[in-house]
Parts: sequence; structure tokens; C-alpha cells
Amino acid sequence: MTLDPASLEKNLDLLENIEKATLRLVVQAICDFRTDASDIFLREQDLVADIGEDITREALDRLGTSAIPLRLFGKIDYKKARYIFHPDYSVRQALFVDSKAEKEDDARSITIQTAQTSMMIRQKRGGADIQEAGTLPKLVTAVLSGQACAFLTTTIFVKYTYREKAGGGNELVSIRVVCLPNGMLQERYNPSVQDTIWLVGRNAPSRGEVFRVRIGLQRLKDKANWRVQCITQAPTPSFLWDD
Repeated sequence: MTLDPASLEKNLDLLENIEKATLRLVVQAICDFRTDASDIFLREQDLVADIGEDITREALDRLGTSAIPLRLFGKIDYKKARYIFHPDYSVRQALFVDSKAEKEDDARSITIQTAQTSMMIRQKRGGADIQEAGTLPKLVTAVLSGQACAFLTTTIFVKYTYREKAGGGNELVSIRVVCLPNGMLQERYNPSVQDTIWLVGRNAPSRGEVFRVRIGLQRLKDKANWRVQCITQAPTPSFLWDD
């Protein structure tokens, strides 16, 4: 039986389990590729953001998944329509994975655009209450085999933290893989401006810059520890799933 993703609004625990299983998939792909990732960061001369994007795509493509032949759209690096299979159900998923790369002195947050989340962003900014809607849909609707179908939106971020080496090149220090909740989980993760997972973004409204926000990684971990996983690279690669 193929589960209707819209029904998950009434079964949030199952929705969380689907997101957790998806995070495990992405973490496994990055873990399997982490030695190559360190070598690529050291040798590659491209912009670090492009390097991170390439690593994520190659890691996920190498692991593979039960893909559905459908093109997804959005301001996210890696997009894949796929099936998730469970002994009791299957569900269609729109998997979005975005890559970031920043120096090691900024490992506590991830900056995103409103187009990269289906949540309502509720926070205080400059003393004012902010409620900014994410523009990524909770469910993606597309035509499959001549029939309109819903796909569960799942958004994951991979943040590569690095340091510049004195002799040239970059040393990959750690990789954080983060699952941002689907907007159906709004009341669990960001019910109010006081109870929030967000930090103020790096945009200046006075200069007309587009609204951005940062995921506060510790705030998200405080809500659900498993949603932020850290893969250590330097000095020795290591990983233990943090539940």
C-alpha cells in the first residue's frame, strides 16, 4: 500500500520516523564517502561551496536509492523523487539535500533561504516578532503515469566545516548532516517566536537584502537530538549515530 503523504498530518510520529530514516540514508552516503571528501577538499581548487555540492551529489549517487523518474524543482542542490519502502507501507518522497561549506569558526548554525524550508519561520528580530513563511511546499504534487500524486517533502542540509592550510588547500574538519522538520511538524519545533529553532540570518533589511535565516543547530538538537549528526574528519575520521 502506498501511503498518502497528506495523512501524515494526523500521524506526526510516523512522519518523524520517515525523516529519521531518510537522515540515516544521507548520513550513510556521506560516511561512506568521507575519506574521498577530505582528499577532494585538500586538492580541489574550486569554490568551497561548489566542492561541497559535488561531494554530496557524488556520495548520494554512489549509494543510490529507489528513484522515481520525475524532475523536481527548487533552490536546492540535490533533488530526487523516490520511494521509501517499509514492511507496512511505501511512501513517495521529494528528497531535497542542500550543501554548505564554511570555516570552522561558524559551526553552530546553517544559513538558509525561505525557499529551502516548508516551515513558518517564527522568531524575534530587532525586537519585533517575525513570521516569515517558507515557500517550499510540505507536499509536492506531480503527475506520475498520468495521475496526480503527492510526494512528502524532506529537506536535509550537509554542512562541510573546513580550515585553510598554510601551504594551500583546505582541511575538512567535520561534516554536519541536519534534517529540518517538514512544515507539518511546525507546532513541535517552532510553535511561537519565543519557542524557536531559528537564529537571526545574515541579511540586512536596511540594504534591501533578501530575507535569510539560520538554523540554530543546538536549538534543533534540544528538540530532537537525532536531527543533527556530526561526522568528525580531522585529525581522525569517526562517526557514531547520536540518538
